[in-house]
Amino acid sequence: MRRRQDIPGLSICVAASGQILWAQGFGFADLENRQPVTLQSKFRIGSVSKSLTSLAVGRLVEDHRLDLDAPIQRYLPDFLPKQYPITARQLATHTAGIRHYRENDPIACPIRYPTVQAGLTIFSADSLMSPPGTAYHYSTYGYSLLSAVIEGASGTDYLTFMQQAVFDQLGMRSTGADYADSLVSHRVRFYEHRQGRLVNAALVDNSYKWAGGGLLSTPVDLVKAGCALFSGTFLRPSTTALLLHPQVLANGTNTAYGLGWRIGADAQRRRMVHHGGSIDGGRTFLLVYPGEKLVVAVTANMSGVRINLPEVETIAHFFLAPPR
Repeated sequence: MRRRQDIPGLSICVAASGQILWAQGFGFADLENRQPVTLQSKFRIGSVSKSLTSLAVGRLVEDHRLDLDAPIQRYLPDFLPKQYPITARQLATHTAGIRHYRENDPIACPIRYPTVQAGLTIFSADSLMSPPGTAYHYSTYGYSLLSAVIEGASGTDYLTFMQQAVFDQLGMRSTGADYADSLVSHRVRFYEHRQGRLVNAALVDNSYKWAGGGLLSTPVDLVKAGCALFSGTFLRPSTTALLLHPQVLANGTNTAYGLGWRIGADAQRRRMVHHGGSIDGGRTFLLVYPGEKLVVAVTANMSGVRINLPEVETIAHFFLAPPR
């Protein structure tokens, strides 16, 4: 996979029932200085950040601090109402009608948004794409808005709540914000192919989308997040079932997307939940087989690489018992 696609660095971790079966880094975290990928190497995980954010939503629901079906103004009174009420459930399931990126959005340059609320100004004045609950529109901005709701419900900023309520609780010591203006230990360098050449990825600042695509992590940490779905010690089974329940639109269409997780099954009808992340200089995929308690995480430090569900399923099948 790495050599075929000329990926500088790749890292993989597989765990079953909370125990790591295989963890290994391949290639280079820093190609220029020939620094190898290690298990501590931190990669941009892109939209897999949404799956981690869903765990925070689950904690707030369990603690009765967040009502998924209340208008978001209960937690975010300064956010101007749209033509229809929006709920946290709709934000988490991409059914709120919030738009995704546009070419003229002020995100291409390294702009620092000092707070989650400041980042909302990119899209907050725009109309909804459809009435909430009637259509599926994948939206990282929806998760930016969800993170502001998390702040209102928790009484603290998003990154602090994630650290205290999720990362610390799960022992995810290598997960956090991708601060563009700071030194971050073990952060890999980021690459892309441009005109047939391997070059450094463009400088970006992901402060406008921490919750939807701005976090760094390692495969070892990501499998801990995946294991939290079935451990029974982090979230109650009923809460996990809530997160992994696919949203159904008003017309009866099943979106195959829960709260931060895509829902499916493999050829043997084993249930799978998963999410991928594509970002400047990175590609990540997290796959969970809840029934088999198997988790696979793969990260790469290059944009545009083919690490999708079929490739990660292939890895998982080496660790799955043959179907009866």
